[in-house]
Amino acid sequence: MSTEAGRTEPAPGALLLCRAAPASVAPVAHLLRAPMRLTRAGDAWSVLVPGSGPWRDGAGPWRDGAGPWRDGTEPVDRVVTGWATALAVGAPWPVLALWWDTDHAGFTLASGFRRPVGFVWLASGVPVGEDEALHTFAARVGLDPVLDVQALDELAEPDSEADAGTRLRGLLAVLARVGVVLPAELAPGEPADRLLQAAARMPDSLPVEWPGWRDAVAERDTVDHSRLGLWMPWTGGPGARALALAQVAAGAPLLSWGLRRRSGGWGWVTAGALLLAHGALGLTYAFTHPRD
Repeated sequence: MSTEAGRTEPAPGALLLCRAAPASVAPVAHLLRAPMRLTRAGDAWSVLVPGSGPWRDGAGPWRDGAGPWRDGTEPVDRVVTGWATALAVGAPWPVLALWWDTDHAGFTLASGFRRPVGFVWLASGVPVGEDEALHTFAARVGLDPVLDVQALDELAEPDSEADAGTRLRGLLAVLARVGVVLPAELAPGEPADRLLQAAARMPDSLPVEWPGWRDAVAERDTVDHSRLGLWMPWTGGPGARALALAQVAAGAPLLSWGLRRRSGGWGWVTAGALLLAHGALGLTYAFTHPRD
């Protein structure tokens, strides 16, 4: 067998880094309605690890499930951008999506209602993004505007010895300066199912699965005592109502814009639908369960 014939192409995969503790991430991550594992990625960061999922060439449990991605034809970057956007708007912390497939690798940072910012490399490591995006990313994450930005700029320069995986590892090395410590078993570029299995073996990892609205509301007494609980839909408080209105306001145009796109819009459809559903739930609960 020739070397070319025996070579296997990297499978698509992704990691979602959230700037919050797992206890704060778990209630919001349920809204993605996708099975994942959640574990720490430093003192102030968590990482969500999906298995082979709804993206192109995926073969995970989503393939036969409900949702716009059930045909498995959506590229991984668009799927995780939709996830990151939905998580970041629904929570007071940013979300960084790292993703890779057979041809590309990159990242997307979502933060509140701001437009997501990201960068892309070819599989060979050739940068195809804009330097300005890296500078915006550095400012939003809180990196040093001189030393850290210089390190990021190196990731946008040609380097014949750095492939896409090396670029992502270089990005993580810079992010270590703001507290990101990704477990060694969760290396970007590995197959998604292998990462999921590695995350499941970690002693502090938690499963993230959609429990259904009834079960989610049943957990409200536990979540209400956390800082995040003040913003969850089943609290009915002022913060929850304000967030619900904001989610509806953001979700409607995202959904409409995604539906108008002839191709590549399902990631935004997903984000818009999740925001609308969560916002509608919050408003409905606020009206049907008014607080004394």
